[in-house]
Amino acid sequence: MEHPPVVPAKSFDELNVGDEFPLPSRTVTEAHFAAFQLLSGDTHPIHYDREYCKAQGHRDLLAHGFQVLLFTTAGAGIFPYVMGEKLVGFLEQSSRFLKPVYPGDTLYPMLSIAELKRQNTTGVVTLESAVCNQDGECCLTGMHRYLVRL
Repeated sequence: MEHPPVVPAKSFDELNVGDEFPLPSRTVTEAHFAAFQLLSGDTHPIHYDREYCKAQGHRDLLAHGFQVLLFTTAGAGIFPYVMGEKLVGFLEQSSRFLKPVYPGDTLYPMLSIAELKRQNTTGVVTLESAVCNQDGECCLTGMHRYLVRL
């Protein structure tokens, strides 16, 4: 059974530098910390022991960088649907972690096209990623690269 498109698909040539793909905002909870610990196996006390965190100068549990990075997952938004069947795959990503994230913070992730590189039969779409908190402070910046058919 074919799924109807969520949004009309675009070709590589219909994309523009600056196109934005907002992702859902979410408030970080202790359940996110527990789920991340379960999946990652990370047991460092900076993420799970409040007294340890306070002794290190943090106001509460400190979210793992990869936990914050997950908020930039393109599939949480419309980018993969905009690319439709032309999306081949995820090539790479990089991140810079700029501010701590704590339980109770609300995060606002955004992806935007930073570069379009045409190749012979494919193109590479570079998305700038950003995650800002409820105070407008950027906690993470980075990029994702995706391979798409022309």
